[in-house]
Order: sequence, then C-alpha cells, then structure tokens
Amino acid sequence: MAPPSKKILVLGATGVIGKVLVNALLNAKENFERIGIFSSAETVANKQELIESYRRRGVDVIAGDLYSEDDVLDAYKGFDTVVSAVGRFAIDKQVDLVALAERSPSIIRFIPSEFGTDIAYNASSATEKPNQKKLKVRAYIESDAVRRLKYTYVVTGPFADLYTGCMASQPQMGSFDVEKKEATLLGDGKGKVSLTTMSDVGRLLVAILKHPDVCDNKDVKVNSFTTTPDDILAELERQTDCKWRVKYTTLEELRRLEAEAWETGNELASIYTLRRIWTEGCTVYEKTDNEAIGMTKMDTLEMVVQSAVTNPVSAFQSGKL
Repeated sequence: MAPPSKKILVLGATGVIGKVLVNALLNAKENFERIGIFSSAETVANKQELIESYRRRGVDVIAGDLYSEDDVLDAYKGFDTVVSAVGRFAIDKQVDLVALAERSPSIIRFIPSEFGTDIAYNASSATEKPNQKKLKVRAYIESDAVRRLKYTYVVTGPFADLYTGCMASQPQMGSFDVEKKEATLLGDGKGKVSLTTMSDVGRLLVAILKHPDVCDNKDVKVNSFTTTPDDILAELERQTDCKWRVKYTTLEELRRLEAEAWETGNELASIYTLRRIWTEGCTVYEKTDNEAIGMTKMDTLEMVVQSAVTNPVSAFQSGKL
C-alpha cells in the first residue's frame, strides 16, 4: 500500500467545487504537512481576494501555465498528491497532467476531476456524450502508461445544493424556485436520486485521502442522502409554510428536450443529458462507500432545503477555472 497523502496540490482551486475542496483541506490541515494550489497568473491576479484568503490560511500559491510542461513539473515538486478540480473545458487536459505526475518522483497519488455523476454506472454510460472526456482520462490512468501512480475516482452524484436550486431560464429541466414558490419535477416525482452536498464532497475528499487502504485504484461511491423530487418539494413546502405550484417534465419529454438541445447547439445540452441520467435512476446504489471511509454523519435534506430557502441559488454554476 502506498503511504497516505500528506502534501496536497489542488488544481482548479478557484472554481465552484475547487474552492470547497481547498476549504475542507484547510479545515483538516492537522492531517497534512502542506497544502498548495496551482493556478494561472491571470487567475491569481483576477481573484486576488480569494487567493489572499488562501495565503493567510497557509496555502502555498503557485502561479503558472497548466499547459506548460515545465511549469507543471515545477509545481509538482514537494507534493505527494494531486487533487484535480479542473473544469469541463480542461477535463481531457488531465491526460497530460497525469503523465507528468507519473514522471514526478514525489507524486504518488492523482485524484482526477470527477466529483459528480458516475461515468461507469452501467453499459450505456460509455456512450453518454458528457462522459467522454472523463472516460478518456480514466482509460489513460488505467493504461500501461501509468505504472506507479495511485488514483481514486470520487463519485458523488449530483450536488444537492444545485439540484434543489432554480433553473430560471429553462425550468423544464428541473427547477425549485423559492421566490416564486414554483417547482418543475423530473419524471413522475417519485424516482430516487442520490445527492451529495458540496460541503460533504470536501469532507469526503479528506476522508478518502486518510484511507488509501480502501480508496486507492478504485471508484469510491459516496453520497449525503437519497431522496425524490416529491420529498424535496414536500420539505420546501414545509419550510416555506405554503403550497407550491407544481409542473412535471416526464422522462419521455426530458429525452425529447435533450435531443433537441444537442441538435440546436444549446450550451446546456450536457446538463439535459445529466438530468435525464439522474431521472433514469443512475445515481442510486444499494450501498455506498461512506462507512468504509468513516463518513456516517452527513448533511441532510432538511439542511439543504433550509439553505435553499434562506439563500436561493442557481441550479447551474460553472465558470473558468
């Protein structure tokens, strides 16, 4: 068994989930000897407040070009684990990042940017369009080109914070609008969906890094809770103390909208596909790996809805990392 991770370098550390991961690592910094981030000079300049907050908490901030072999190799020096949270536009770039990690003597572990839907849930997963870049990365990591590195695929399913959010521009893809007290439920509202809060994703990462004996070289399936659209709506109605106006997007209609989105070049086409996958039940497992990594106390639906009511968010968040 490879030694546990002690010196962590995070890529994509200023993005939606990257910020959560860095914060979780810092909250558990007694378990680590060094925490660093590698970001472009442009990001360091444009996100000064965030970067300075990292520095104040002891993060080593390394500026460089993710597409420069020399910069990446220099950034890897002195770290033993790379945690990648790069965004969708840089997912396939991870093939090069893994190759460079394999060449870096100090790096023993690489955790690629997954943190979401299971891209190997069943046979049809291999043909889903949003999965292709991540599948390419997995194929490389598991090839003969990588002999030394350990890896973990962190499969969390959808983020609960966003699943319960408002999709104002296209509510037909599933939406909970706290201000208008309107919901569009996917399927018949009764299908189970496994969700993980972003804060739990961060805590789960820390637990994974502390348990290489059960996490190395495998996909680790975790979650906060399993629920249904009906149950989310019921909790929203309870906490807002009123009945909501409700519509449904059937699975058949969702499939039609998905096909149309791809045909017309809709920038949210991949989100339609993911929401169809979730509605088909492809996030639910008989058993998760939570217990194996010591994570039994998780965020709850009640907590997520309370946050949604007090601080409504968009159901879609993405940006340049």
